[in-house]
Amino acid sequence: MVSTKQISKHFRDVHFGGNWTSVNLKDTLADVNWKQATTKVHSLNTIAVLVFHINYYVSAILKVLQGEPLNANDKFSFDLNPIMSEEAWQELVTKAFTEAEQLALQIENLDETKLFQDFEDPKYGNYYRNLLGVIEHTHYHLGQISLIKKIINETKTAN
Repeated sequence: MVSTKQISKHFRDVHFGGNWTSVNLKDTLADVNWKQATTKVHSLNTIAVLVFHINYYVSAILKVLQGEPLNANDKFSFDLNPIMSEEAWQELVTKAFTEAEQLALQIENLDETKLFQDFEDPKYGNYYRNLLGVIEHTHYHLGQISLIKKIINETKTAN
């Protein structure tokens, strides 16, 4: 049987550490400043946009688990307002980690019988699919953030 405690652990691990890959969002972003976060590399999204994008789906699922209707649309998931200061960057990061922890708690306390029920609408699949999906999604974009950060740091060193 699938455990909501285990799903919650996997979700926390990708955000805060302890996962199998030994890479997590918190450590990866710890030394990223707002200039780096908003630096455009080739045609890739910026680190800030990717953090916003990751959190967009975390926030949407969190609200559903808190009893609100699903109110998200993929076309808005990259719509970050410009980050113009270190303070604005830190606010985005803090929001992402705060909502990640809130979602982890909601998952942990979710009745396990709900895992295989429809997530709001049958077209979205069940809760289990969506919870695993948000973990996979975070890992995917964490990989992008790690590579973009590495390119920015290597470019900075070369100059």
